[in-house]
Amino acid sequence: MEEITIARYVNKRPVTFHRDETVAHAVEKLLRAKQIGGPVLDEHKKVIGWISEQDCLQKMIESSYHCESAALVEDMMRTDVLSLTINASVLDVGQQMLGAKPKAYPVVEDERLVGVISRSDILKAIDMHLSSCYVKTA
Repeated sequence: MEEITIARYVNKRPVTFHRDETVAHAVEKLLRAKQIGGPVLDEHKKVIGWISEQDCLQKMIESSYHCESAALVEDMMRTDVLSLTINASVLDVGQQMLGAKPKAYPVVEDERLVGVISRSDILKAIDMHLSSCYVKTA
């Protein structure tokens, strides 16, 4: 398989969050966007964290015991965010996703968010490439 970069497959309009949003609002945004997580951005669109459905689920369960949902994104976001560049290899990212690595990554350029690449995007990229390998005969 020739070297294919993620550039063509990046979601350039992902759901994003700010540290001062409530978890309940973050959950609404994730559900509406049908995404598994998203980057937390500062005022300069730099990635400062990541929240996932799993993080939100945990916080929502905890909140339900006390009938409160005042937690903020900054209280639960992960700050050890692994990111990619737009020129990352589809196959390399796919290999990373086979392990215990995230299922989605922010894609950054000059520390600013360009988009997000997910496991579904990687599957689509590989599927498109494999489809082009086969020549249909009449």
